[in-house]
Amino acid sequence: METPTIYLPSRLELKINLTDEQFWQLCQENDDLRFEKSATGELIIMSPTGGNTGKRNVKITTQLDIWNSQNNLGEVFDSNTGFILPNGSQRAPDASWLSREKWDTLTLEEQDKFLPLCPDFVVELMSPRDTLEKTRTKMREYIENGAKLGWLINRKKRQLEIYRPEQGVEILENPQRVSGENILPGFVLDLTLIW
Repeated sequence: METPTIYLPSRLELKINLTDEQFWQLCQENDDLRFEKSATGELIIMSPTGGNTGKRNVKITTQLDIWNSQNNLGEVFDSNTGFILPNGSQRAPDASWLSREKWDTLTLEEQDKFLPLCPDFVVELMSPRDTLEKTRTKMREYIENGAKLGWLINRKKRQLEIYRPEQGVEILENPQRVSGENILPGFVLDLTLIW
């Protein structure tokens, strides 16, 4: 007997009440899928990225990791790392960084699971299926939950949106480089590799 196949949209949102541990188990038992969970309990099932988005994510994470390796100020994470934000949502930014001080407060068990805090720095690189409205909402959520700096990279429009606590969003048109400011001292992302 043939097993039936269910075809779902590439991005499906379901309202479901899961504890942090249940969400962790769901992700572990379905490690070929990528999940996020909103603060209101929507389970978001995301498909893998396409080649163009994936290769650009690597370029962002690599530049960030090279800077961090030279400065040793914290830890860098890729798009598969889950964070449990203070508002209860569970997110996986495309690239992120956490200060050494915050990382060292976590137990070994906490470091092995979804990290129970918000990164200090986040990057979201819009893929063709992402909507600007939802990605902007996600960026605001990071800032409201403790991120000190966030970048939304919109390749289609060649724009970079900079998010900071208690400030309006700054939109740069076709920038070639962007600074990590005082959050990532000395870090400069070369956007010519991303566009």
